[in-house]
Order: sequence, then structure tokens, then C-alpha cells
Amino acid sequence: MNARLAHPGHPQRNEAPSVSLRLLQSTSLQLASQPEGLLQIHTAPHRGSFSGVLSQALRAAGLGSRVLVCQLLKGGVDQGVQGSQMLCGRLQWLRPATPRCLETSAEHLVEDPEESGGVRQAVREIWLYSRDQLLKERVDQLVLDELGLAIELGYVPLAEVLDTLAQRPPHLDVIVTGPAIPEALMAMADQVTELRRVL
Repeated sequence: MNARLAHPGHPQRNEAPSVSLRLLQSTSLQLASQPEGLLQIHTAPHRGSFSGVLSQALRAAGLGSRVLVCQLLKGGVDQGVQGSQMLCGRLQWLRPATPRCLETSAEHLVEDPEESGGVRQAVREIWLYSRDQLLKERVDQLVLDELGLAIELGYVPLAEVLDTLAQRPPHLDVIVTGPAIPEALMAMADQVTELRRVL
């Protein structure tokens, strides 16, 4: 039995909800289903904040999110964009196409000028790819491992990073890990986790 209440003085109507009511209901549903993304920073005075973030990324991918993990300074596997690995079917894991992990500033790569140019280009390729995926909304979660160190060592320009993160889609989670996070980047963060060694 379907009971209807009529407003006093008005005839009972069997009409569908008005256009404005339907639009309001539709908008409310869309807002509720679109969670707000966070800019998270996991930092430490030493390298080592990545493992906890990786488990978080794997969990997100397992639950259906599109995840991109970029380790900007972890070479040694000669990977690059074309050789990236897929995990859980939805997590893309990317490292630069360099013969070793990077700990030297970009301006001090002088032993072999040809290798120096290749290393810079390899890190730049990873950054530009991750930037493109973020701006084109092709991922739900983006992990940028050792981004602060990559900025400090001169591989990635800070101004470009700040501009890119300022344009991130509102639903997208960005997780930055590693030491040497610039103050300007810290100021943009929604959440900062600092790891400390306890003696």
C-alpha cells in the first residue's frame, strides 16, 4: 500500500520529482561518491620511508584503484617507462633507466658526459611520465619516492613540482616519500608523517 500526503488546499498529485529536485539528488550522489584525495608526505632524515607506502599502494591497487609508483632515484634495473612492471593488475612500478641508484647531484655527474646526459634524461622521463598521468587523471594514487632528494640533487625543478601538484585532480592521492622535502612542498601537504630512529 502506497500512502501519499497531500498539502492542505492542494489537490493530490502523482507527478515525478521536479527537475531541480532530481538535479539536487543527482549532485548529492556524485559528491558523496567522489572522495577527496590527499597530498601526503612521508619523510625521514634517512632513506627508508618507502616500504610502508608501498604496502599502502599495493592495498589500494588490490581494491581496484589505479596506482603509479615512481622511484625517481632507484636505478640499477635499467627499466625506464617502457620496461615498467605491473603488480596486482593495476599498480605500475617505474624506475629510471640508469645502471645504478643515484646519490650524486646532477651537476656533479662529470665522469662521463654521455652517461651524465643519459642519467638526467632517465630521471626526467620518469618525472614527466608521472606528471602526465597525474594531469590527465589516469591514476587514482601516485607515489613519488625520493622526490625531495631528486629536487635537492637537481634532477627535478621545484617550481615544476609545485605547479603540477597545485593542478592535481581533487580525488587523486599523491604520496611523496624520502628525505630533504622542501618547505614549500611541506606547506602544500594535507598530511605529514615523519619517521625517526629511536635509540
